[in-house]
Amino acid sequence: MKLFKLLHVKLFFFCLLIGLVGVLNIYSADAHAGGQFALKQLVWLSVAVGVMFVVYAIGYRPFLNAAFLLYLLAIALLGIVLVIGVIRGGAQRWIRFGPVGIQPSEFAKLVMILTLSSFLGSRKDLAKGKSGLVAAFLLTVIPLIMIVKQPDLGTALIFLPVLFCMLFVWGAKLRYLIGTVMLGGFFAPIFWFSLKEYQKRRLLVFINPDIDPLGAGYTAVQSKIAVGSGGLVGKGFLGGTQHLLAFLPEDHTDFIFGVLAEEWGFLGSILLLLLYVMIIWQMFSILEHTTDIKARLLATGIIAMFVFHIFINVGMTVGIMPITGLPLPMVSYGGSSLVTFFVAIGLVLSIYKERSVF
Repeated sequence: MKLFKLLHVKLFFFCLLIGLVGVLNIYSADAHAGGQFALKQLVWLSVAVGVMFVVYAIGYRPFLNAAFLLYLLAIALLGIVLVIGVIRGGAQRWIRFGPVGIQPSEFAKLVMILTLSSFLGSRKDLAKGKSGLVAAFLLTVIPLIMIVKQPDLGTALIFLPVLFCMLFVWGAKLRYLIGTVMLGGFFAPIFWFSLKEYQKRRLLVFINPDIDPLGAGYTAVQSKIAVGSGGLVGKGFLGGTQHLLAFLPEDHTDFIFGVLAEEWGFLGSILLLLLYVMIIWQMFSILEHTTDIKARLLATGIIAMFVFHIFINVGMTVGIMPITGLPLPMVSYGGSSLVTFFVAIGLVLSIYKERSVF
């Protein structure tokens, strides 16, 4: 049997291409400082691709079988972060092992998807009742609260739409899901008062960026300027002024799409988004090739993770979403995020490799 059939090749090729686009744009964002971030990202990309192949070779079933052990490990790492984690920019999100720093919250997203897939897939008979929903919410809330404490509200909030998508595919009654959303809306005012001041300012600035254009609204304003100044075809590689003149903060991480849009314009931005569409479409195709409920739930959760990351990151760059700090999959700088997304791709590819009818 060949290592990759056509579907495998296309999905891997699109992911690798996006990863290389990320390296190029990180280099452009960091060229004035020697491109060290781009070099590190290239190393991480090599590691991520290697790990993806290992995961593909192992297959998704052993990871599902070990899901609860991985869940406990993720909780332990999130606990270590809160105690001795490295603080950057007022957030305590990283654990350092010598020269390497990891962000456990990135891995926790994928571990949560594995855990829910294993739990819900083994309890299909509970889909029409409330007990399965309650248990799934409890499994999700524990890491979510720990990530909020770091604080990392953006990453924590990704857990909720992913959970709802998986519950929907699982077969949970729609009225229960709608009722849960309405209940969340009812408690929204309480949630507002639990936010830190900078998080409140970000939400207020999203509603009206002009209320503080030189403070909390500065990044949002500069990001939209970068995107708009790219025009149809952009200013060319290394030609962006917003990031080269340091007007755009976090240009190699959260706002890497602003760098791409300024240098490659509307056409370049659309091409990147089309690559994402092709990845998501390929993953949907793989999902359709299996009737294993656990595999379907796993693929659903991974697809949802990709979709909401892309939508929120691009949305905050162009001003239609509040700033949350979520990375753009496989493009934003960050080893933990890059490895997590490529591991997710390896799991999806293994679903297609091991597809069976149960």
